[in-house]
Amino acid sequence: MTFTELQLCEPVLKNVLAAGYTQPTPIQEQAIPVVMAGRDIFGCAQTGTGKTAAFGLPILHRLHNEGPFRGGPRVLILAPTRELAVQIDESFRTYAKGLKVRSVVLLGGVSIRPQIEQIRRGVDVIIATPGRLLDVVEHRALNLSNIHTFVLDEADRMLDMGFLPSIRQVVKLIPTQRQTLFFSATLPREIRDLANSLLNEPVHVAVAPENTTTEMVDQRLYFVERDRKRALLAHLLEEDLEGSVLVFTRTKRGADRVTKDLMKVGLKAASIHGDKSQMARQKALQDFKSGRTRVLVATDIAARGIDIAQLPYVVNFDVPEAAETYVHRIGRTGRAGRSGVAVTLATPEDRNSLRDIEKLIRMRIPAVRDHPFEG
Repeated sequence: MTFTELQLCEPVLKNVLAAGYTQPTPIQEQAIPVVMAGRDIFGCAQTGTGKTAAFGLPILHRLHNEGPFRGGPRVLILAPTRELAVQIDESFRTYAKGLKVRSVVLLGGVSIRPQIEQIRRGVDVIIATPGRLLDVVEHRALNLSNIHTFVLDEADRMLDMGFLPSIRQVVKLIPTQRQTLFFSATLPREIRDLANSLLNEPVHVAVAPENTTTEMVDQRLYFVERDRKRALLAHLLEEDLEGSVLVFTRTKRGADRVTKDLMKVGLKAASIHGDKSQMARQKALQDFKSGRTRVLVATDIAARGIDIAQLPYVVNFDVPEAAETYVHRIGRTGRAGRSGVAVTLATPEDRNSLRDIEKLIRMRIPAVRDHPFEG
């Protein structure tokens, strides 16, 4: 199937083709016709499968066909992190060129006043993190009574971050008669319960088995003693991993420490985590995307907001505590049909966590033997 066959309106189709896309991904091929038909969706797809376009393209198609509207926003998209909200907005702007569709991003870490001013100038699509959205509502600066499409993206991450009460508050503010598009990478019981409370006779769309890792990612495991991990990472960056590398640590302090050590050996590195200001996080991300910074060290709060199609390498400096987090981390590479490499540095203390990960992904991660720092 091609995008032309999906019967998107001409301006949206033109923008998709101009962006270099000709064939929809499986989630797009399945979801777009359903969304265009006005049905609710319960979508399960691993990260990097093209979910933003799966809901964004048919939403823009509908807004274009409806024409200008002065009654406030018609679409509300909730995302768990600032980075993901910005990424969704960037995609919408790409697909909406030439359309009279206005989007506003509402996120914390920056002044609320410019965001309120943008709303007052008129908006069709609100893309927000839950906390800032409710802040704007409390300022009586946002009318959600005309929302006809509600998107909950990365719902499992929302629950992990404790946003369930905020989500329930938001739902009370929007019409009960609406189209709801619900996406999650994993489907634990809590997610199913939330979906059941929000969706009306949804179409279930799944494009990969739950918690599987993409076949496009070459996974590698290095065993190393804890006190030699930073030396091994520097060695890999200098000898084996060419190009941009995204490194995940378990803690914010750890991210800063790893970044400082990499800079000491002459590598261009920056960290991104929840204690950084929004401005600092955006600068670090932009420098990484542009190639000015070669290594970006991140905590898991940023795991799903970093969408770089040509990112060749992900390194798990720390083995994640939750097995599901491993899937989300390595999903940052091997995107958009490209191959990628995911490297994990494991200490002897990590063996139980590794066993849980391998049980979840139903495969044994190949171990690299006889490396200079083997523990």
